[in-house]
Amino acid sequence: MTENSLGSDLWIMAQVRQSNQNGIPAMVIHKGDPDRGSLLLKINLLGPGCQVLSQTRDIDGNLAWLAANKGELMDDYDAHEYVERAVKRDPDLWVVEFEDKNGVNPFGGEIL
Repeated sequence: MTENSLGSDLWIMAQVRQSNQNGIPAMVIHKGDPDRGSLLLKINLLGPGCQVLSQTRDIDGNLAWLAANKGELMDDYDAHEYVERAVKRDPDLWVVEFEDKNGVNPFGGEIL
């Protein structure tokens, strides 16, 4: 589920638009369930590799992220393969890719 009562589609698309306006290219790779789909982020650091983060909640219910590959960067091909496997397991999943040399997660939240 997403923040408050916003559907996944509104919450995600608003952040994608904001990111693009801030000069951080963002695109939806896979559209999931518009109301309850969870989110997978692929953050391309444009050289050193990609970080893949799965949406979760911390113990207090706040937005948090689980890093794939034990938090290590992956090359673009491996990140793409990871995303494809995740979508096959959960077709309601949203996938958004960002391109940012600093690896900033525009959605915020702690990486667990």
